[in-house]
Amino acid sequence: MKALLLSAGYGTRLRPLTYSTPKCLVTIKGKPLMAYWLEMFDKANITPVLINLHYLPDVVTSYIAQSPYKGIIKTVYEKELLGTGGTLLKNRSFFQGEPVFMAHGDNLSVFDMNQFIKTHNQRPDGCEVTMMTFETDHPSSCGIVELKKNGVVCGFHEKVQNPPGKLANGAVYIIEPSVLDFLDSLGKEQIDFSTEVLSKYLGKIYTFHNDKYHRDIGTPESYEKAIKGFLP
Repeated sequence: MKALLLSAGYGTRLRPLTYSTPKCLVTIKGKPLMAYWLEMFDKANITPVLINLHYLPDVVTSYIAQSPYKGIIKTVYEKELLGTGGTLLKNRSFFQGEPVFMAHGDNLSVFDMNQFIKTHNQRPDGCEVTMMTFETDHPSSCGIVELKKNGVVCGFHEKVQNPPGKLANGAVYIIEPSVLDFLDSLGKEQIDFSTEVLSKYLGKIYTFHNDKYHRDIGTPESYEKAIKGFLP
């Protein structure tokens, strides 16, 4: 299985920190976010890893050149941001008809990737995506998911007041090749996976729960919480 680590974003909410540092290279406990992901991918033998670049690409490529995991990495530069789904589709040939392990490089997450793969392989019939979930302390600021008893997603509640629960979408997925066929059918290059794809797959998304650690490092507040609360 190959991986896509999304690393092209601007990190505008983390400015001024991200004026000179891409969000995927922001450090927690002395280690860049990207390093946590690469370590887990390598350990689980999910290689090679495709990393998309746009904002401060030279900074990212310089980091990769010095990384012990540089041998498992391929980079691709996006002149214009394509969105999560657009990046998947644009690089379809890289994945060679295999399932894709997709994650966002600006999240700090610790979990067993092999167990995630095992869960995906045991998904109910008809499911084409397995999504990682986690329990959030701020459900009104996250995408909250509703599940059937068998762990299949039956509803999404994106940043609404008083959502039904605290189980959130961690934006880490294993995606079957058939989903890329759907992306292709949309007939465009820029595609947002969360808004244009996931809603079309209700009843076809299985879940893997992360009960170890997951946080979106998207704001100064969440960054501070990670610095203070994360124990590697």
